[in-house]
Amino acid sequence: MTPNDVRTDVQADVRADTPTVTGALAHAVAAAGLAPSIHNTQPWRWRMTGDSLDLDLEPSRLLRVVDPDTRLATLSCGAALHHARVSLAAQGWRATVTRIPDPAHPEHLAHLRVDGPAPAPVDALTVRRAHTIGIRHTDRRPLTGPPIGPAELDTIVTAVEAEGASLHILRPDQVTDLATSASHAHRTEPHEARRQAELAHWTGRDPGHYGDLPVGDGPDRSATFAILYGHADQPLDWLHAGEALSAAWLTATETGVGVLPLSATIEMTSTRQAMRVLLSGVGYPHLVLRLGTIGPDDTDPPHAPRLPTDQIIDSS
Repeated sequence: MTPNDVRTDVQADVRADTPTVTGALAHAVAAAGLAPSIHNTQPWRWRMTGDSLDLDLEPSRLLRVVDPDTRLATLSCGAALHHARVSLAAQGWRATVTRIPDPAHPEHLAHLRVDGPAPAPVDALTVRRAHTIGIRHTDRRPLTGPPIGPAELDTIVTAVEAEGASLHILRPDQVTDLATSASHAHRTEPHEARRQAELAHWTGRDPGHYGDLPVGDGPDRSATFAILYGHADQPLDWLHAGEALSAAWLTATETGVGVLPLSATIEMTSTRQAMRVLLSGVGYPHLVLRLGTIGPDDTDPPHAPRLPTDQIIDSS
């Protein structure tokens, strides 16, 4: 039997078990709907066809002023893609992902096809990671716990690198320099009023400059700040960065570390250029992350509202 014959047999097995595959894909989309997204825009749309899912940007949920090139929306969709991958793996399915399958249609971000049952039993780490999807959340509170240790940080860095991205840990003086640059950029940004109006429309409140880096010694003095970056700055790289964000966030949650993405520095060209300097030109910044811990006596905040699954998936 040739490899092509084996592949045909596997595909036939998948088609014969369509209800199970369909259920697994639907479960994966539901898990993907819990992914983090910048400003909680949830800019994804899934299409289910047979044994496959297609992931697209949802035009009605894009930030035209804040994110005109859709870099942050694409990154958010990458996080959803990783959540879907984790869900399928935890359900015992093997899948192939084709990213940016048609460059002529950049809004079509990924094609995910179920190849068949995984050849080995699902490991405990994958099961735990899928469970973590349901408890992961964005925690905007000031950090009240101790700084994260080297072991926890190494684990998060490893998770990022496994998804083809990198994490640069900022020194305190670099945090101050970047915060100052971002503050100046906001004051001189010609479209700042439009930007604030768009964010207020999406968040339902005046966002101010929320999401900026803190300047000076404030309540986040125990925080670790890091730049999530890649080696290029194209939609494929933004998608990978989102997958890396998801992997890092799930890993951090499992180790008791909170993650807060700070997108304000990415939303402006001048601060992205400043971050390239901090990276010594070796990469392109995709997001700034605040990593830290909350005291055990603090009550967890509510999770951000999510779109119902039937509003993010089309079936055919």
